[in-house]
Amino acid sequence: MRLLPRSIRGRLLALSAIATLIALIVAGVAIGSILERFVVHGADQRLDNEGFVLASLVTRDGAIDRTRAAEIEAGFAPGDVWRIDTPSGSLSRGGLGPLTKAMLDRLPPPHLRPDRRHDRDASPWRPFDSDLIDGEPVHGRWRTVLTDAGPATVAVATPRETITRPILGAMAPLILSLLALGVLLAIATLIQLRLGLRPLDRLRDDIAAVRNGRAERLPEDQPAELAPLAGELNALVADNQAALAAARGSAANLAHGLKTPIATLALVVGEAGRDPDGRLAALVARLDATVRHHLGRARASIASERVVTPVIAVAEGLATALRRIHAERGVVIDVAVPPELTVAVDRTDLDEMIGNLADNAMRWARSRVVIGARAASGSAIVTIEDDGPGIPAVERDRALAKGARLDERGEGHGFGLAIAHELAILYGGDLTLGDAPDGGLTATLTLPLAR
Repeated sequence: MRLLPRSIRGRLLALSAIATLIALIVAGVAIGSILERFVVHGADQRLDNEGFVLASLVTRDGAIDRTRAAEIEAGFAPGDVWRIDTPSGSLSRGGLGPLTKAMLDRLPPPHLRPDRRHDRDASPWRPFDSDLIDGEPVHGRWRTVLTDAGPATVAVATPRETITRPILGAMAPLILSLLALGVLLAIATLIQLRLGLRPLDRLRDDIAAVRNGRAERLPEDQPAELAPLAGELNALVADNQAALAAARGSAANLAHGLKTPIATLALVVGEAGRDPDGRLAALVARLDATVRHHLGRARASIASERVVTPVIAVAEGLATALRRIHAERGVVIDVAVPPELTVAVDRTDLDEMIGNLADNAMRWARSRVVIGARAASGSAIVTIEDDGPGIPAVERDRALAKGARLDERGEGHGFGLAIAHELAILYGGDLTLGDAPDGGLTATLTLPLAR
């Protein structure tokens, strides 16, 4: 059976509650004991003073000065009782019985200094507790007084209630004070736990930010206890990023190394007379499908929602490069992308998609190209518009096919639109072609938003 909760917060709270409860109990017992000792000490001092007065009533010859006994009666506290026993007689008040021999034998013997063994007042006052007044408990003090006729016993006592009453009276506010202290300690513990564990909550949020792609590393400014953990997590993130970059680079290199030759081979095989029975075309198609299947699986396995790429950074970088490349055509390229828009697409792939589409637009535009973007329905919509001749609706599907060229006058193999289309599908998006407001072509990329 689990005694402590699973959470650190719950464990610290439970241990603190147990420790506080034990501390309050110990404090209550200790304070009560000290309080009782002070009350008993005060009562003993009062009884000793009364006892000294009683001892003065015993004369040297062992008699009791009864005349003076009546005079000192008013000086005793109400409820106090006393008794004097001498060889010649006894005198008492309040029903205090004689201290029996059996009781005296149970009490510790007096410790007398050798030089005072013959002093009649040498015996110290000693405490006793007994049921001597009608069965009610009393607390008293007694001593032996030496006389010529023999030892005399002087005892004075007070009801035990006179000691317990102030103790109980003081315990009520003491208990309330301890309860108030317990409440304050509980509040302090909750505040301490909230402040003390806040770095763990902050570290959890930082890890979530790294996992969601909103941050690349955990902050270095961590408490001393969490700094080693943050360092290890940063090292793990760096290792994962390195492995991801290596895998993505290998997949990209393999894609560029195989897709273009295979597509070119397909064009050559498709020429008249090169493949009369179609077996070479079937073999090339099978090879192309196999390569694309495995490259798609490899790239899909390393695509991650943790990737966060700002669209505006890619768009502005491409626009700057394309202005220089097509400077002789005098085509203006504008960027209208919200700065906060980010997509869960690797930057290299986003460069390739927008780059191919924007480059095609710059080749065919008459005067202007616009790269725009917006968020809609949980996706990023990236558009590349031009004011060129456009593509007829019946030809748009063929334009997205690999190796298709609708105009043989330009350079290249016709892979730009197909590559952008395949990459968009890989990330769960799409590429569509439509009419631009100025009569040209609008290429629309639908891509996942970064979390």
